[in-house]
Amino acid sequence: MTGEMAIGSLDNRENVGIFQARAVTKIYHTGDLEVRALDGVDLDLLESEMLVLLGPSGSGKSTLLNILGGLDRPTSGTVTFKGTDLTKLDEGGLTAFRRRHVGFVFQFYNLIPSLTARENVALVTEIATKPMRPDEALSLVGLGHRLDHFPSQLSGGEQQRVAIARAIAKRPEVLLCDEPTGALDSKTGILVLEALVAVNRELGTTTAVITHNRSIKDIAQRVAFFSDGTITHVEVNQKRLEPAAITW
Repeated sequence: MTGEMAIGSLDNRENVGIFQARAVTKIYHTGDLEVRALDGVDLDLLESEMLVLLGPSGSGKSTLLNILGGLDRPTSGTVTFKGTDLTKLDEGGLTAFRRRHVGFVFQFYNLIPSLTARENVALVTEIATKPMRPDEALSLVGLGHRLDHFPSQLSGGEQQRVAIARAIAKRPEVLLCDEPTGALDSKTGILVLEALVAVNRELGTTTAVITHNRSIKDIAQRVAFFSDGTITHVEVNQKRLEPAAITW
């Protein structure tokens, strides 16, 4: 089997923008100091695609992801999700948006140590409208055999895959991942990337992955390059690679 995979899963669908960010600017103030974390960013996130946001630390990737996920608001500009302007929602509206539509995966797993993998995932399924079974979500990320293990009995990569299962168990339309392999070695990180690709491919979940690791860009359909609070350009991968084919 080669390391390349067909990108037809995107090409055969209409390129519908599930998210549209227009002229998004985010300014933080610390005393008299003004920090422009984002400076007039435009970006579409297409339905069911996998997009990598690539750039050095401090280039604005996480700030944009937090705004897309309703965890933060822009200073100016608009962000729409399926036609709804998120910048006009109150806090209750943003909470409902996150709960219904978005799953988050962060660099650190934030699992509850006293709960098994199954129980950590069940925390989400108990409050979701049409959730997966915890064992189904864990099987999708390759942990069907670790259902009743506690976090202390799992490797870092396995804990991150539990976090992914927890994020997808409510069947979100969008999965936003901030440096999901940042704390992992390459071998373990590849297993995590394989789990994300499986979710994107099998469930059609729109997936955005933040990374500063250039090798990871090869698994995506598109790559947005960040620098100093702007997107310098967006590239389309004509030939995507399977995670197992990349090295770093």
